[in-house]
Amino acid sequence: MNLYGLIGYPLTHSFSAQYFSEKFFRENIHDCRYELFPIKDISEIEFLVKNNIDLKGLNVTIPYKEIIIPFLASIDNTAKEIGAVNTIKIIDNKNFILHGYNTDAFGFEESFKPILKKNHTKALILGNGGASKAVAYVLKKLGIEFLFVTRNKKIINESIFYSDLNKEFIKSHLIIINTTPLGMYPETHTAPDIPYHFISNEHILYDLVYNPSETIFMKRGIEQKAIVKNGLEMLYLQAEKAWTIWNG
Repeated sequence: MNLYGLIGYPLTHSFSAQYFSEKFFRENIHDCRYELFPIKDISEIEFLVKNNIDLKGLNVTIPYKEIIIPFLASIDNTAKEIGAVNTIKIIDNKNFILHGYNTDAFGFEESFKPILKKNHTKALILGNGGASKAVAYVLKKLGIEFLFVTRNKKIINESIFYSDLNKEFIKSHLIIINTTPLGMYPETHTAPDIPYHFISNEHILYDLVYNPSETIFMKRGIEQKAIVKNGLEMLYLQAEKAWTIWNG
C-alpha cells in the first residue's frame, strides 16, 4: 500500500488528509492512504522517511516550507526560484533521496487569475513566510507590482511595516493577500492589522487561509464591498498537482 502524508507542526488546521481520503474513495484508488505527520523538528524527516518504506510522497506546511530544502537531494526550478518547497517526491527511502517541488504557485495562480481585472496592477502581500514567496513568484509572472507587509523589514527586500500602511498605500494597492496564519482555526478571532476602512469595492482580498471558510480578514473586506476569496480552491489545485508529481 502506497503511503502519502503531510509534515508540519501543528497540523490541527489541515484538510489534506480528508481531501486525499475522499479522492481515493471517489476515484476508486484502493492501494493508497494518506496520513498526518506532526513532527516537532524538521530533523525528524529522515527517521520518518527511512522507517516508512511505503511512503512515496509528502506535502509540507508551516513551518517547514523553507527549512526543508537542505534535506532534499534536488528541487525543481520553480521551487528554487521561490525558495520554498511544499511537495516532496520520495525517490529512495532507504538512502533518503528526496526531490522537492512547489505546487503552491500553481494553485495560487490558477485560483487567483479568474478574479483579476485590468485595474489590479499593485498588490500588498501580508507576511513573508514560504507561502508569501510563492505568491510573489506568481505576481511577478503576471506583471503585478507588490510589496511585502512584515513585522521586520530587514528580513526581506521590497517590504514595509504594518504601521506604514495608510490611506495612500491601501488605495493604490487594490490587491491584498494574506499569507499569514492569522485567522486560521482555532485562532479564528485574529486578523491582519490593516486599516480596513480604506478598502473599496475595487479591492481584492485573497486569504490563503481556508479554515474557516470566511475569516475576519474576508468579513472586513465584504463589509467594504471588496472581492474576497479564500485558499480552498488553491489547496485543491496544489494537491492535484502534487498527486501528478508523486505519480509522474
